[in-house]
Amino acid sequence: MVFSDVALARRLEAAEGFACAQFAEARRRLFPECGSTWTKRAGTTLVFDGIDAPTTQSFGLGLFEELTAGDLHEMEEFFRSRGAAVMHEVSPMAGAAALDLLCARNYRPFEVSSVLYRTVEAPSEGLPAGIRVRTVGPEEAQIWSSVSTRGWSHGHPELAEFLEQTGALCMAREQSPCFLAELEGEPGAAGGPGAAGVLSLHQGVALFGGSATVPELRRRGLQAALLDERMRYAAEQGCDLAMMVAEAGSNSQRNAERKGFRIAYTRLKWRLAG
Repeated sequence: MVFSDVALARRLEAAEGFACAQFAEARRRLFPECGSTWTKRAGTTLVFDGIDAPTTQSFGLGLFEELTAGDLHEMEEFFRSRGAAVMHEVSPMAGAAALDLLCARNYRPFEVSSVLYRTVEAPSEGLPAGIRVRTVGPEEAQIWSSVSTRGWSHGHPELAEFLEQTGALCMAREQSPCFLAELEGEPGAAGGPGAAGVLSLHQGVALFGGSATVPELRRRGLQAALLDERMRYAAEQGCDLAMMVAEAGSNSQRNAERKGFRIAYTRLKWRLAG
């Protein structure tokens, strides 16, 4: 049995830190003048991927080494020198002393998320008839990105440009296989690629990124198929832990729990005020 403790938190936070660092690496390869970069300080992963990028923050604060005021100062300079707000995702496993230090330096919590995990086990059954899930290569980057963007931007067309670029970065990341789910074999029904999902693999941890289905093919089993096939893929790659992150108490959290995920801990995101 895998227990929720500091050892587990270190694996999970390192996996998410790696995934976000690979966004910065991918952006730097695609756009060499962008300034994206990442580093580590006191075991904490620091990522800068643009001033307003959701990946510009830190992971693993206080988990790998005892946090000091000097460490925090150096981390703050990493972000401030690039014009970005200073933000840290902090597991409660970092301990009360780390949280007290954040408060003393005028940080404030502003976001709450649930970090979920389960052991990796390949599904015992195949996919439902008419559904196919496959990994995609660089030659299908545009198809994958288009499906992902249509799924995520439904009802929020203003996000389409941002999502298109995010899709391109997902395809360009290292250790980040992308998946398409297709509905086929139903005469007269809408078919073709209908859902897109992604994994990030790091030292035996498979981080399940969000997946999206185009509006006309929702409620057809594509999401469940995507999760099952990504779990199968993770097992084949030798991963033993699966990870998801969801807004605390959200539908996404409940859906993950229905699939056997357990809450490892509730995490706070802290922002330096002023």
